[in-house]
Amino acid sequence: MSEPVSTELKPTLGLTGLTSNAMALIAPGAFLWLTFYLQATEGVSGPAMWMGIVGALVLCLSTAVCYAEMAKLYPGTGSSYYFAEQAFLNRDRAWRYARISKFIVGWASHLYYWIYPGVMVGVMGVFCGYVVGTIWPNFMSASNPGMFFMMAVAIVFSFAVAYIAYRGLNSSTSINLAINVIQITALLVFAVLALGYRTSHPPGSVAYQFDSTSGEAYTYEFKTTTTVAGGVSTDTIDRDAQGAPLPKLDAAGKPVPYRISYPEHDASGNFLTHPDAKSVVRPHHWSWVFIQATVAILILVGFESVTAMGGEAKNAKRDIPIAVLVSLLVQGVLFYFFEYFAANYFLNSGYTMQSAANSAAPIGDMMVIVGDALLGPGKGRIFMLCEAFTVFLALIGTTLSCMNTGARVTYAMGKDREVRGHFGLLHSKKLTPHRAIWTLATISAILGCVAVCMAFGDGGAPTNAAIQAIPDGFWSSVGYTTHDKMAALPNSLLTITLASNFGTFVLYALSCVLCMVAYHKHPKFNVVRHLLIPGFGLIANLMCMGCYLVFPFLGIGTKMEPWLALGIAAVWALYGGFYFITEGKAQGRTPLMQTKETPVQS
Repeated sequence: MSEPVSTELKPTLGLTGLTSNAMALIAPGAFLWLTFYLQATEGVSGPAMWMGIVGALVLCLSTAVCYAEMAKLYPGTGSSYYFAEQAFLNRDRAWRYARISKFIVGWASHLYYWIYPGVMVGVMGVFCGYVVGTIWPNFMSASNPGMFFMMAVAIVFSFAVAYIAYRGLNSSTSINLAINVIQITALLVFAVLALGYRTSHPPGSVAYQFDSTSGEAYTYEFKTTTTVAGGVSTDTIDRDAQGAPLPKLDAAGKPVPYRISYPEHDASGNFLTHPDAKSVVRPHHWSWVFIQATVAILILVGFESVTAMGGEAKNAKRDIPIAVLVSLLVQGVLFYFFEYFAANYFLNSGYTMQSAANSAAPIGDMMVIVGDALLGPGKGRIFMLCEAFTVFLALIGTTLSCMNTGARVTYAMGKDREVRGHFGLLHSKKLTPHRAIWTLATISAILGCVAVCMAFGDGGAPTNAAIQAIPDGFWSSVGYTTHDKMAALPNSLLTITLASNFGTFVLYALSCVLCMVAYHKHPKFNVVRHLLIPGFGLIANLMCMGCYLVFPFLGIGTKMEPWLALGIAAVWALYGGFYFITEGKAQGRTPLMQTKETPVQS
């Protein structure tokens, strides 16, 4: 391997390449599959899932405007980290704060960019476990895959994606462009079929109900046996030798058809389905919208990734602002709104929100049902596996895009000696920040393993019957105890997701402030774009951050996961402050700059 040298990035990306990289990170194929499960486990707030997407999009749009406006002034590598430096250097009185401001922004961005890929590789572990369990149900449960199997997938996937990133941005861009087309098309097909299933099955009509143990859908009611343990009655489904549920028989000995309904709640008050289309788009309770938005932000972040590629853009000032806004609007408005509406509207008595909260891949379960309805009994699994392949591609694209972005932010900090100097080196042939890429791959593998160690804890804890049905084996059943014990533990995947999302809120809030600083008394200042919109974005981000602390005290949503996420953020902030001071002293640098550097003219 050639020795790495300190050199410059090569401008190779046009508007299409920049936009496709950002769109890959906001991949609706990957995230509809991923976050539907996470959002379904968010306590009572499930009915507000679609409106939570709207709230997250409004927040992201306000922040995207800030990024687009700053990219017009300061095209370069490093995204918000670079903007923070230039915004203060261009101020006559505040230039001394340039170093400390860019470090705070850069350190906060790592809470997002270094954890986010870990979430993605963890999700790939869950995803592969679901697919393997669907194909080989005697080896693994599709609804509750094995912990060590998911960890192994997370490790392999992390380094495989890092290798693609190491090869160069042109290879990454070509892959992302193809993946965008494939996965968007596939998920739109599912959304159309889901809507068709709902509209063609009025209450009382014969339809399918899903069985999580066999991973199949059936048009008959299941035969059950009632047992009493500790004074509690439990209905257990009777099964044949292959694990398929036996049908309930009528007086004539024929299977009783399953007739669909759309109940809003069960006897315990748990949300089940939306009785009509209006219920899908209603906020229900605004506190629920905020809870859902704190998770939904995961599916919309990434629009800012192209601002880290200014050094590789052919016309950065023109193309990057356009790519930022177009990528968010296309993925968010055109696809997420439609797909999430279809998935929520599809919910029925045969597959409820509670079913989704106890499945590794509720969207995959839904695909089995609509596939059976369209192609015939037993064919839904084939349809799901075809769609799953596109999700696999989407997960590659979004993880790749985030690794590229995170590595370039680290590279920019390495060039400035704000982190270890070797991070600021590029490979002599690949011209990629390979030291940052391989470091990020290692961190992602570790975080991915942490994310899946208790991916079905808290609200996603499987029932005791589901745990007993998991095939025995090191790769399949180790890590599963009892429902009560797992319900008492935090959901590790949700915890890591919320930690990444908290980093996103911090970074986006700081970016809104930077936009106001950058355009303060600037000749191109516009009160709407440079004050009102950034001000709204700042308030919205701060409110979502506050939800982590306030809502658990109010008993709204989950409790353990947001507090653990806050703990992770606090540790990262304390370590950052310690590192900034001690490393600065070692280099003979002060927190406040003593000599003004030449800024980029805005």
